[in-house]
Parts: sequence; C-alpha cells; structure tokens
Amino acid sequence: MDGIHDLGGKQGFGRVRHSPNGPPFHAEWEKRANALYGLAVRAGILNMDEYRHAIERMTPRHYLSASYYERSLTGLATLLVEKGLVTPDELERLAGGAFPLASASAPGRTNAVDAPRFRVGDRVVVRNEHVAGHVRMPAYIRGKRGVVVGESPPYPFPDAHAHGVAADDEPTYDVRFATSELWPNAADDAFVHVGVFRSYLLPVP
Repeated sequence: MDGIHDLGGKQGFGRVRHSPNGPPFHAEWEKRANALYGLAVRAGILNMDEYRHAIERMTPRHYLSASYYERSLTGLATLLVEKGLVTPDELERLAGGAFPLASASAPGRTNAVDAPRFRVGDRVVVRNEHVAGHVRMPAYIRGKRGVVVGESPPYPFPDAHAHGVAADDEPTYDVRFATSELWPNAADDAFVHVGVFRSYLLPVP
C-alpha cells in the first residue's frame, strides 16, 4: 500500500537523526511492548508480515507522531482486536483513555503467476504496481531497471502472508540499481541494492 510509512527515496524530510550509541529502550513500557510482540510471534498468534502491515495501516498523523515502540504496540493491539483476542473497550479501560488502532486492511494477493526465475547478471525491471494491501516493493523502485547480483532463500510471499492468503514461498533477488535510474539528475553516481521478491520482477525486454 502507498502509505506514509514508505518514505524511502522521498525528499524534504530533513536529515535522519541517528544516535549510534543510544539505548534500545527509553522507558520501561517500551520493553514490555517489545516483549509482547515477540511473545505473540512465538505463540503463532501473528506473523511478521501481518505485524508490518498493521503498522503501515496507522493513520498518517498517528504514524508520524508515534515513537518506534508506540507503532509496535499499535500494530500488535490492532491485530489482537482483529483476531478477537481483546476488545477496544478492554484496551481503553487498561489504558485509562483512548487507544487508537490502525485502519482496516484491504485484501491480499497471491504470487504472480507469470513470475520467472532469474540468475545473477540478468537485467530486470520492477513491475509498476500499486497494491491496496501489504507489499514489500518500495515505491522508489517501481518501473525501474536493475541487475540481479544475488539470491536469498525462499520466504512466504508477503503480499499474501500478511493477509492469511495461501501462497508459495519465493526467493528475493538482490537487485543493483544505478542512482541515475532511480533519481535522474537528483543523486550522486552510486549503486543502491534492494531485496526484491520474485513476483515483483520481470525480465528486461
């Protein structure tokens, strides 16, 4: 989905604030939120793609104003409500006030039926698709051409896995893009490597 979360390659947001020696947690509740999310995954209540998509579905104002662990807690709580394990009323009672959740999800999709296999050195183009549900295809690579330089082991296709739709596992390809292809006249000459699922790619004609 084309949500506020997909900020890769966008301009105008200023420098990225980075604290290389900063602590992983800044408050006790953050530790608990992180532990609850890990427990839910370990218990098989949800998977990583469902979790990512629940965070993507946060309203833009909430997403941009929330901290990392607030987003995590919102995604987890949203999925627990959707799966019938808790109710919004229970969450608000425990929180002592409003407990905003993410928006409703759109349907998922299965693997592309015409997705070919690729080898290192193959020239590929990313499908120029706009998906209403979960997708792991960054907007800035859509319709762009690159070269396959590696392959990772198969993983459940996220567009289906995030929605409980049956689908085959498929590999991701390490695709090398020239910055001049991604951002013409707006970037120094360099290469950007992106892990791209097989269903997102087509051979260059």
